[in-house]
Amino acid sequence: MMVAMDSQAEQNLRLLEHIEQNPDITQADLAARLDVAVGSVNWYLKRMINKGHIKVRQMQRRRLRYLITPQGIAEKARLTASFMQYSMQLYRMTREAAKEYVQEVRRAGYERVRIQGEDDLAEVCYLTCLEQGMRVIEDPQVAVPVLRVEGMEVHLEWPEGEQVNR
Repeated sequence: MMVAMDSQAEQNLRLLEHIEQNPDITQADLAARLDVAVGSVNWYLKRMINKGHIKVRQMQRRRLRYLITPQGIAEKARLTASFMQYSMQLYRMTREAAKEYVQEVRRAGYERVRIQGEDDLAEVCYLTCLEQGMRVIEDPQVAVPVLRVEGMEVHLEWPEGEQVNR
């Protein structure tokens, strides 16, 4: 089964990316970009400073500049590789689930499905359906099976009242 990327590792990667783009970024700006509290950013920064991934230079009275150290560059590369591996694993699992559901839908006699979801995984389902020759429709009034993307999972929902032997 898939192992999710640690949220702390993801925040560390995003923090390093933002600092790399703008070493003069403030903790308030980092908090807004990471969608966390300023106190959380402070905690992440202190941990990364203690690990030697970031150095801090005081520029003006209250302005700081964050510099990524060689160890920080190595950590960012490691985190990026880990994120890419996680993303590819998620892509493969979503694609496989969509393929299996398309086969199940076809065995039940359907030639069309609807996809519910707005993110990248919904797009993976859409492309997989097209590749498998399954027509994707958008009309919610038509009673067809639905591939519903919820979080990091894909679910198959049958039309209301439909009895399908699985």
